[in-house]
Amino acid sequence: MMLTGTSYAEPTTIAALGDSLTQGYGLPADQGFVPQLDRWLTAQGADVTMINAGVSGDTTAGGLSRIDWTLTDDVDALIVALGGNDVLRGIPPETARANLAGILDRAAARDLPVLLIGITVPANYGPDYQSAFTAIYPDLAADYDALLYPNFLSALTADTDLDTALKTLMQPDGIHPNADGVAKIVNDLSPHVLTLIEQGR
Repeated sequence: MMLTGTSYAEPTTIAALGDSLTQGYGLPADQGFVPQLDRWLTAQGADVTMINAGVSGDTTAGGLSRIDWTLTDDVDALIVALGGNDVLRGIPPETARANLAGILDRAAARDLPVLLIGITVPANYGPDYQSAFTAIYPDLAADYDALLYPNFLSALTADTDLDTALKTLMQPDGIHPNADGVAKIVNDLSPHVLTLIEQGR
């Protein structure tokens, strides 16, 4: 459904820096996060070019190493969705925080608006690790005046239980959403991206 009362006539280029969730792991090329988001935004009247800067398996350190060449001169805004692989590897929260801060520093130097997307942090490494890692995202969003979407996968269980979500919205690995799951994520997250576009104009 077309949103009314807002014009998105200005062309905007958004780079989506992330890992396999951004890259579209296990999905047809047109069903991943970035192409589905692109179609949703276009349907709302946004003149947008999405750059898929997702790399499967990437960590916050990998994102930091790629940020300078990701932020080409035509990029107007940045989505950052990293950290899941750091948790899988048990990387210290303070290390991930420093890497994400480095990415946000690069965006700030270019005066680019940022949408920072948080992650689900399991309790495998204990409650202290879990709380410290979870806090990274709201803390950095506040420090850098970035937009925040607290949890990439939160929409999957917004109106159903975890078992049902795993069966109907996730790929067999239980880690990556299927095309229907991505559609739910995009539908929930996209209004934040419209705000990002407004900030990047």
